[in-house]
Amino acid sequence: MDFKLWLEFEQIDPGNWDNQNECCNINIDLLNGKLYGLNVWTYKFLETTIKLDQDSGENLKGIYQIPPDLFVKELTRECISKTIEDLLKKGELEEVLNPTIIIG
Repeated sequence: MDFKLWLEFEQIDPGNWDNQNECCNINIDLLNGKLYGLNVWTYKFLETTIKLDQDSGENLKGIYQIPPDLFVKELTRECISKTIEDLLKKGELEEVLNPTIIIG
């Protein structure tokens, strides 16, 4: 299925993102008119978030995390495109991931 991706790291301060240890927002625009908004974290960013919460005391000092919509290996167009392609093969994104990601 064809889709368009808007990637925050390409639009906001490009070149200054740690693609291995970061989070971002993405929009997925399907040709059928559906629009999705996702919060995406790298695997490494989960570790970073836990450490930040341990230091700040948030989330009971890091004993829990409210997860993003999607984890990926790295924040690159290639990685995210392949991931979305694979997820779309499995079904509607609001069913495969969660219903809150659909925004239009």
